[in-house]
Amino acid sequence: MLRGIAISLAVLILGTAGAGYLYYLHLNGNIKKGQRNSGESGVKKADANADGQTPLNILLIGSDSRNSAANLKLGGHKESVGSKPLADVQMLIHLSADRKSASVVSIPRDTRVDIPKCTDPDTGEKYPAKNTVINESLGRGGPGCTLATWQNLTGVYIDHWMMIDFAGVVKMADAVGGVDVCVKQNVWDRPLPRVSGGSGLKMKAGTRKVKGEQALQWLRTRHAFYSDLGRAKAQHMYMNSMIRTLKSQNGFTDVGRLTDLAEAATKSLKVSEEIGTVKKLYDLGAQLKTVPTSRFTMTTMPTVQDPLDDDHLVAAPADADKVWAMVRDDVSFDKGGKDGKSGSASGSPGPTATATGPAATPAGTLAVTVVNGTGGEGVAAVGQRATAVAGVLQGKGFTRALASATPDPQTRTLVTYAKSSGAQGKADALSVAAALGVPSGQVRASADVTALTLTVGADWRSGAAYPKQSAPKAGDLPESADAVHGADTGDCMDVYKPYRF
Repeated sequence: MLRGIAISLAVLILGTAGAGYLYYLHLNGNIKKGQRNSGESGVKKADANADGQTPLNILLIGSDSRNSAANLKLGGHKESVGSKPLADVQMLIHLSADRKSASVVSIPRDTRVDIPKCTDPDTGEKYPAKNTVINESLGRGGPGCTLATWQNLTGVYIDHWMMIDFAGVVKMADAVGGVDVCVKQNVWDRPLPRVSGGSGLKMKAGTRKVKGEQALQWLRTRHAFYSDLGRAKAQHMYMNSMIRTLKSQNGFTDVGRLTDLAEAATKSLKVSEEIGTVKKLYDLGAQLKTVPTSRFTMTTMPTVQDPLDDDHLVAAPADADKVWAMVRDDVSFDKGGKDGKSGSASGSPGPTATATGPAATPAGTLAVTVVNGTGGEGVAAVGQRATAVAGVLQGKGFTRALASATPDPQTRTLVTYAKSSGAQGKADALSVAAALGVPSGQVRASADVTALTLTVGADWRSGAAYPKQSAPKAGDLPESADAVHGADTGDCMDVYKPYRF
């Protein structure tokens, strides 16, 4: 219920705030800092393009911490004081290498993921890897653990993180002076007889300006907007509206407004230590400020219902992969950018790709279990598919490759290695993937397997080599990403009927 949204504003604001040296020191003193990465993650930074430019990725985190009087007053119960905070809002801002477009991807808080082994940099407490909902990552090693979780899930190297809490959102919203939002029907997000909680948002239909605590209520509203997915869309609308508001009001050159915003931002934010000065934030803001409003695109990672828990979500295999491939390949979410390079989608470094590591075990001594996963969802499995692919591997020198008699339906092909085998297991898995043309982004570590396993999915029903993936095209987002564009001024939220008045 945290508003990571205010964070991106802070970056934009600080990019133009000018002050004397003493004021500069004052603002620096406001900023709280933390370790960039506190978890196990080996994703490398993207290579530079032909002009020597690299993308910039910033993770925005909204903490639900109630461990202050101000935060407790704005939401939650006294019983929650002292508990570990949850990262209830998480968004990745991707600034293109040419600095001409920006993409934002949210992940709903109740999405089940693999959280890696993390160490809290403040207390030294160590947390083992855990498969659970992503918002728990913040309490298992701080923002640096959330960053590591994202990197492992997406294969995207994240340069920095920024975090804000309830009270910080209110300060930022007040400093902005109000942002226009819209609902199609009167809304009152309140407790109902069988549904507890609610943000308290109450407003009449149409476009209204919200600020301060009401802005926080808008950003926290979930039930009235149907779900966490609806809430994410409302957040994206707010972010786009905020950017448009600042530009229309000359908010980037008004010294008085900038001073207020700079004070609010530096007092509200906690950032990764490598950007923990006004000068560093200025540099970031100068880059973000160049992106036209029309080329900001807000999305949510496509998800499906978690088969293990109806109240949770998991990444939608094909659509989520496409979104992250576009981010990794620096393909713009709007149609104004360039398409990906031919073949780049299949060759993109995935979540397990690292810059260095041990050499792979010789193919002739490496045991590989091949599983037939070509069936599922009303489609019959291809007979003897595991045997056929095992034969292909044997012909490439993996003489110990054997077909499993147990099917395991999967929508896409995966190479999985035992998490306990570490860097050596990864190197071995990547060698199998390379031999068959399987993208490195489809190599995974798992605590559920003991042997190197190739699962031939429904995306590879025939042929000796994995089908080459088409290059991603600019603006070719899956519909399930629920994109909201910066120039869309007519967007309005639909209100779930029980929360209308």
